Amino acid sequence: MKQNKYDDTDFFEKYSKMARSVGGLNAAGEWESLRPMLPDLNGKRVLDLGCGFGWHCRYAREQQAQSVVGVDLSEKMLERARSMTEDPHIQYVQLAIEDIAFASEQFNVVISSLALHYIERFDLICQKIHHSLTVGGSFVLSVEHPVFTSVAAQDWHYGQQGEKLHWPVDNYYLEGSRIARFLGNDVVKYHRTVAHYINVLIESGFSIKKLSEPKPTQDMLANTPGMQDELRRPMFLMIAAEKI
Repeated sequence: MKQNKYDDTDFFEKYSKMARSVGGLNAAGEWESLRPMLPDLNGKRVLDLGCGFGWHCRYAREQQAQSVVGVDLSEKMLERARSMTEDPHIQYVQLAIEDIAFASEQFNVVISSLALHYIERFDLICQKIHHSLTVGGSFVLSVEHPVFTSVAAQDWHYGQQGEKLHWPVDNYYLEGSRIARFLGNDVVKYHRTVAHYINVLIESGFSIKKLSEPKPTQDMLANTPGMQDELRRPMFLMIAAEKI
């Protein structure tokens, strides 16, 4: 059974109160790094996997994308996305990412933001995305960084006074599921090495155009309490790839 925590009422309410859920892309700390990795979207047919509230879908249309399909398993997420969208060129589809089966070369651009670390078989998804992209089409994704996912607790080691001593990295090469706590719930994430992400993309027929391990902006460092600690380890891994 595909994992779908977001249709749980309590979980969804907590998620809806997160800064990125309220403020959209500009409230997502990684957006300033992800945005320049996207290709020119003007006139493109775009697919967003794990679209959530539809922020990236609406951004693509703001950039004059020809059409956008947003895919998400959660009925509640898509209900919110539709309520925030007044655009006949955006279509939202309730579907597990694992179950996508789009036509050959149906899209010019595929985006997936912070969704694919919840998917067990990254290789199968890459093959499906490659099939659905035009030659030269772009696949831009972000996931939780393997340094962040290697230990299920996903938390600092603390000193006796509560100070953050270090971020633990253990069992890095032991790939597979991790049960992590998120918004007070157990969620299953899949840990993979950086090499795994890159090599699967290459083996699936992509060339790698850019990698990013974004750090906080100067504005975030100056205005967000505790943000200095985010310079101590990467939280996100971003990859821009192209179908060859």
